Amino acid sequence: MIITRKSLDRRLFLRGVGTALALPFLDAMTPAFAAASKSGLTPPMRMAFLYVPNGIIMKDWTPKAVGRDFEFSKTLKPLEQFREKMLVLSGLDHYTGNSLGDGAGDHARAGSTWLTGVHPKKTEGADIRVGISVDQIAAKEFGKQTVLPSLELGLDDNRMVGGCDSGYSCAYSNTISWSSPTTPLPLESNPRAVFERLFGDGETTDPAVRAMQSRQDRSILDFVRADAARLSSSLGTGDRRKLSEYMDSIREIELRIEKVEKHEQNAVTLPTLDRPAGIPPTFEEHADIMFDLMTIAFRADLTRVISMMIGREGGNRTYRSIGVPDAHHGLSHHFNDDAKIARLQKIDQHHVEVVARLLAKLEAAKDGNGTLLDNSFVVYGSSLSDGNRHEHLNLPAFVAGGAAGKVKGGRHVQYKKGTPMTNLFLSMLDMAGVNPEKIGDSTGKIEHLSDL
Repeated sequence: MIITRKSLDRRLFLRGVGTALALPFLDAMTPAFAAASKSGLTPPMRMAFLYVPNGIIMKDWTPKAVGRDFEFSKTLKPLEQFREKMLVLSGLDHYTGNSLGDGAGDHARAGSTWLTGVHPKKTEGADIRVGISVDQIAAKEFGKQTVLPSLELGLDDNRMVGGCDSGYSCAYSNTISWSSPTTPLPLESNPRAVFERLFGDGETTDPAVRAMQSRQDRSILDFVRADAARLSSSLGTGDRRKLSEYMDSIREIELRIEKVEKHEQNAVTLPTLDRPAGIPPTFEEHADIMFDLMTIAFRADLTRVISMMIGREGGNRTYRSIGVPDAHHGLSHHFNDDAKIARLQKIDQHHVEVVARLLAKLEAAKDGNGTLLDNSFVVYGSSLSDGNRHEHLNLPAFVAGGAAGKVKGGRHVQYKKGTPMTNLFLSMLDMAGVNPEKIGDSTGKIEHLSDL
């Protein structure tokens, strides 16, 4: 066997007619005899921000003990398998989500402040203003190395104009991502549209090429198969397996999307029934396919920054699959009714169960010498704690993943009263080599993310 110092380009694409498909990280992309840390080809850090609306039942969320010996709370129990790869964070605030003289509108302020830390201007018109969100600060830097700077996803249909909450624009409630103080980024909830953004457009927007692909009902993989075969013949056994598994996972997603679309085309709409929000028709299926798309986008290094609203603020999704027919937002105003609180806790725990599936997908995906979860920084939480009283203090939050070796998990960390949530985001960016002076109301970086 002849070993050379040549290696594959990290940004190599498989190409076909109207299509360019990025590759996962392969061993052949590391120069011969070069350690990954010295070659500059160590897997990059990814960031994901997952938002849940309408507050949390905090007594069932917060672990009783602080430090390494904490027991997982009832709501967080589904995450116990990831103990050593996550931190539960308590005591972080979004003071800017409070009224500050603007009156009602806490749901709008919750969504808009979570990643910005800036109190939004109260308006239903075009003169909206809040702040640049942390995901977009990261995207401006990370996007120099990827096909897409970021992805903004959601599991609810939403609108960005008009009023949605007590004099606040719908833009404040229906997105968490802002590329500038006046530019909200709409969320994409359709898996087909996300897939096409990642893989379907290729190098051209020629409608004839796209129409041809649609008419022939061919997989995107059919267009790059010849190029893939040529590449595979030059790879080692391990890389051939990685390439095969990667293409299989793409085709699996294609087939699932096609199945959903055919179901929708053939479905009979009954006007007396409420159609469930989102695509596919169930919340769980919708989340799963979006998580597959997120995982493959990270794996192919198409983007390193993804934000997702699991639900929009003030949203009234029902969760009949877990025995909760009540509308979520309405139920969040429980007025200390024990039965309503119990049903809300079931929703909180169900959200965590669903997100645990994403962490499992990231953990199963090999990435360099570790996994995608090892090289990711996943933030989960809300900008409301007590939804009944609309509190923006002591917010629910956990972070999962190793952040490329920079975060050490296995602990519940309690921060002192008054610590801004944006201090966490400032620390995240610092770990990623992005160093803004300030994010919203940040006062400095937080401690204990990397403590053993």
